[in-house]
Amino acid sequence: MSESLSPEPESRSKKRPSAFSRFFKRRAEPADREDIKAILEAALERQIIDNEAYAMIVGALDVASKTVSDIMVPRSKIDLIDVNKPLAELLPFIVETGRSRFPVYDGDRDNIVGILLAKDLLLSIANPNIDLRPLIRPAVFIPETKKLNVLLREFRSSRNHIAIVIDEHGGTAGLVTMEDVLEQIVGDIEDEYDEDDAQTIFQAGNNSWRVMAVTEIGDFNEAFGTHLSDEDYDTIGGWLAAEMGQIPKRGDSTAIQGIKITVVRADPKRALWLHVQRETAPLVSDTSTE
Repeated sequence: MSESLSPEPESRSKKRPSAFSRFFKRRAEPADREDIKAILEAALERQIIDNEAYAMIVGALDVASKTVSDIMVPRSKIDLIDVNKPLAELLPFIVETGRSRFPVYDGDRDNIVGILLAKDLLLSIANPNIDLRPLIRPAVFIPETKKLNVLLREFRSSRNHIAIVIDEHGGTAGLVTMEDVLEQIVGDIEDEYDEDDAQTIFQAGNNSWRVMAVTEIGDFNEAFGTHLSDEDYDTIGGWLAAEMGQIPKRGDSTAIQGIKITVVRADPKRALWLHVQRETAPLVSDTSTE
């Protein structure tokens, strides 16, 4: 005779939720980037992630919401090369700026015909009469509304490192590099001009120097014969921010005591590299060999 099976108690027939699922039911899913940042801030406070990881994740989130126009170097501050000028005339400018890539224009500064890589000049430097046109590489043109995450993906797939930004009328609006985009995520990236030792002043040309903004004011005064006060600030970058009344940006400049100081590199918090040009030409000790 078959036995009838008694029904399982209702309390046992229902599957109990796991501790994992109960945890996520208590916390609502983030609705936007601000909610994600709030979660990250909580993780930072509880030391689940450190400051560097927090900054990089937040930077990656911001890249998806920013456009090229937010970080590009404006047209007025681009170092351009005129393809019609002889190499002998261009070389001092190329050496002084210290850049590895230069947009090249023909006639009008809006008529950019390509990009010149400084390394391509090495084999031709012995011939000052060489025609630059065969050395010019194609330029990439992008709209200023392009999202940074899209641009970074295109940079990676094309192995291109620089793009010319155009406005709605087709004119040149600015320039952006892969480094500019990456710095939005990881912060300042050191390049060949960033030194780890004590040297912070480097001669770039005749009466021309590249100076790290962390240079002590005393060292700066000794090198250039200036008398900048170090009572309130320790570095030339700190002094410059106070002098300008704002965080220095790339292209900002000031003239004082016979020298012109121009910001050639900066991040959102401070100046990083300066170009110093002596307006007169007294004898100055060369600190680049010290």
